[in-house]
Amino acid sequence: MDATPLPLEAAVAALDSEGMFGYVAGFVDDLDAALSSIDEGAMPWLSSIRAQPWSGLLCLGMGGSGAGGAFLASLAAHEGSTPVVAHSDARLPAWADERWLVMATSYSGNTAETLAAVRAALDRGMTVLVLSSGGELAGMAETNERMHLIGVPSGQPPRSAFGHLFGRQLAVVRSLGLLPNDGSDDEAMLARLRAASIGHDPRATPSGGVDDLAMELLERPVALLGPTELAPVLTRFKNQLNENAGRFARIGVVPEMNHNEVVAWGGPGWFSDPFSDTQAVLVLAWPNMQTEVKARIDWGVQHLRTQAAWVLQGEGASLLEVMLHHCVVMDWISVTLAVRGGKNPTSIGPIDGLKEHLARRQ
Repeated sequence: MDATPLPLEAAVAALDSEGMFGYVAGFVDDLDAALSSIDEGAMPWLSSIRAQPWSGLLCLGMGGSGAGGAFLASLAAHEGSTPVVAHSDARLPAWADERWLVMATSYSGNTAETLAAVRAALDRGMTVLVLSSGGELAGMAETNERMHLIGVPSGQPPRSAFGHLFGRQLAVVRSLGLLPNDGSDDEAMLARLRAASIGHDPRATPSGGVDDLAMELLERPVALLGPTELAPVLTRFKNQLNENAGRFARIGVVPEMNHNEVVAWGGPGWFSDPFSDTQAVLVLAWPNMQTEVKARIDWGVQHLRTQAAWVLQGEGASLLEVMLHHCVVMDWISVTLAVRGGKNPTSIGPIDGLKEHLARRQ
């Protein structure tokens, strides 16, 4: 007979020794502060950068520090006039030259791949905007005339600092005119996001909601499905489940997955992967999906073999707000799943171990 699970508050008290639940609760406040932190008077370089005819914006970053660049790329594809490319590697694309503006994000300032890519960008004569809380990258920005530092508050895991990082990225990109939103609707958006965060906090709603969903996910592999414009949201969800909960998760993007992966999902009367019916499926949606994509997702949900499927409806007046609403929900799910599975949501032992191994090789 299964043991009765601890009350959630007791599980959090026992395992969340480094305050990840507090960081999740503070996400919208971090975002709010970041959106209003860009002071053009203190950043005279903004006007000169704005005046240049950039071919596009190349966003460098890894892991939690790289998520914001992917969000910007999706927003630019949806409503922008200038290409934005997210790049997570130590080597720059061959086509990147001085006509592309670089935004390099490393919360610690010591991410090896980002440092290597920034050095390569400087060698090519590129201009680099740096978002960091310190470290080697911030030091480089203070001594190189083609680098400009945008400071970020320090002291927390990078994946929990998404509000600090993405809010500043978005504010800068708006200031440069690379995205059309002027921020006039931010106050109402932030109020709705705060309400969503409070409403999804499993400590405030002990029965139902996020905690019940986390319990359903405990014994199942997780599949995350959604439309192309939410692909970076799916990736961040996967990464949050990986790091916070120590769980594998896989991604399917519609419509691309309809041309390949849908065969493995199968359904009644068709061949399907023998493990497809064991998976928990979380479908990320939003009101303004393309009609055909919505029809594809609806069909897929109807034909899934698994009985464990949920549609998480992103709420908001814009794609940006929907993406951030999904972030609120995914963060609460990932940390709750962590403590329900017996894991400290801050612990990332294998990543630390890999970094130590690589340091010994140098």
